[in-house]
Amino acid sequence: MKIQSQTFRVGILVLVIATGQQVLAQDGKLKIHTSPKRAYIFIDGHAMGEASKHHSLSLDAGDHKIEVVNYGYSPVTNTVTITAGETSNLEVTLPPVGATVSGPFGAMTIEGADRDAVLLNGKTPDFFVGHGDEFNHNWGWKQELVVPPGTYQVSILGADKEVWSGPVDVPANQRVVVDIPNGVRKTIAWSRGEKLSAVPRFTVGAASATVAVAKPTAELSATAAQINCGDSSQLKWNSSDAPQVELTPVGSVAASGDQSVQPKQNTTYQLTAVGPGGTVTSSATVNVNTAVQVDLGLSPAEVHYRRVGDQVVQQDHTALNWSTSNASAVSISPLGSVDATGNRTVDATPQKTDPGPVDENVTYTLTATNVCGGTETKTATLHLVGVIEQPTTGLALNSVYFPTDLPTANNLQAGLLASQQATLKFVADAFKEYLGKQPDAHLSLVGHADKRGPESYNQSLSERRVEAAKDFLVAQEVPADHLDTQAEGEQQNLSTDQVEQLVQQNSQLSEEERQAALKKIQTLVFASNRRVDIVLSTTGQTSANNYPFKAEDYSALVDRNQPGKESPVEAAATKEKVTN
Repeated sequence: MKIQSQTFRVGILVLVIATGQQVLAQDGKLKIHTSPKRAYIFIDGHAMGEASKHHSLSLDAGDHKIEVVNYGYSPVTNTVTITAGETSNLEVTLPPVGATVSGPFGAMTIEGADRDAVLLNGKTPDFFVGHGDEFNHNWGWKQELVVPPGTYQVSILGADKEVWSGPVDVPANQRVVVDIPNGVRKTIAWSRGEKLSAVPRFTVGAASATVAVAKPTAELSATAAQINCGDSSQLKWNSSDAPQVELTPVGSVAASGDQSVQPKQNTTYQLTAVGPGGTVTSSATVNVNTAVQVDLGLSPAEVHYRRVGDQVVQQDHTALNWSTSNASAVSISPLGSVDATGNRTVDATPQKTDPGPVDENVTYTLTATNVCGGTETKTATLHLVGVIEQPTTGLALNSVYFPTDLPTANNLQAGLLASQQATLKFVADAFKEYLGKQPDAHLSLVGHADKRGPESYNQSLSERRVEAAKDFLVAQEVPADHLDTQAEGEQQNLSTDQVEQLVQQNSQLSEEERQAALKKIQTLVFASNRRVDIVLSTTGQTSANNYPFKAEDYSALVDRNQPGKESPVEAAATKEKVTN
């Protein structure tokens, strides 16, 4: 870049004439007029001087960045294209900013800086406060730099270099004399500072000048000081008299603004505003709740399982319920990833595979985490009880039970409840497979009725029961010619002692459930004799008399006239609730 004053151009012109060279043909001229007239000019980042002293400038052809500054006014920046051999004109009016500046005050006198630019706390035009000739004496026509008390990094810039830079500490009501290039020469009392209350930012006369520098302001706030992990808070800030504003840990920001933040831990944000008048800070803290809350439960917490050979006869369900808050990732072992809140029906299968009682615990572990480092776990344990049976023939047979007085003569299928249909379907599937190995096998269906009612009525009732069972098996594609029927009426009833023994041997019942069942033994004796037994012809195996205490339709099965009748399990639960 080439910058020349009008006087310097004359010297160059003489040189060109003397040498016969046409160097100046590559230059153009810029005429600049500013308001106020004492505004200072920076060209391409270099300090030029007062506009009134450089109204005509010679510049290289091409684009140039022209910055016009004056403390107490907003700076104006233009890009001017200079054409060789032509003159460009630039009119700049700086808008005033701010009003007066309030104390306390200190002062600087800067000697030996001529018209070099004076900058405080920065080296860009934004930090310009005046030039050396405006601050070089404290005589009758005062030329002084008035500043808030504090320490300043003073930079004196010429057109081509930094003339001097160093710290200057200005106490309140003291005047510091800075000798360029030697630094601070003395600090003396400045009684006038005590009398000043408010000073205009820029005052200039024929032989006087006062620049009063304002201390920056900074204010930072957060709309939410407490948030959960993953939530946001809005930062809002304002600053003044600060060309350099930094928001930590965000970075450089505008003088005023707002920004959404999503910290992952407690974070203190600090707004730092740096201007010619010093440095101020303001902070706001956003606390992050990283704690994760979880809940996990099973309903019911105990389920029953029964397997005969390879066939699962009973496998109860349980509902796994969970909820979390302040979590971004949730998993349940052994299920895998799940939603933050939910429920799932699960079937538990015992680990043991050999025949015998089943008494195992299945543990479900919920783990919830968030991106802020929070984590929480909770477990729920399912108690799995039951039995694995090994049939001697490869068939698992269980008797089929009916409600009182069913089926009727008009409705042969009445009374074959869902749980008993399931038992017959299991028998049908097993027997059809068995026929593949024993083609001559038969099933004998033997019907029974309890002792209530006339003997002839009970005989007919037992006949209807075996016919209902046979029809169902045929509907399941069991060959009818492999099914035999026999009606015993009330002749082969189980005794009270036999039913008590069956209850005692029932592995599906807990001790408390077993005692609840025994208290209703007479009802169970009647219920246990309303049945169809199944006999396998090839081995003579007779179906087990395991009464379906855990069936969902137990109430209707045990006594159709008492549909609300509790099962032993329900009775045990009721007792526990009352006791607690």
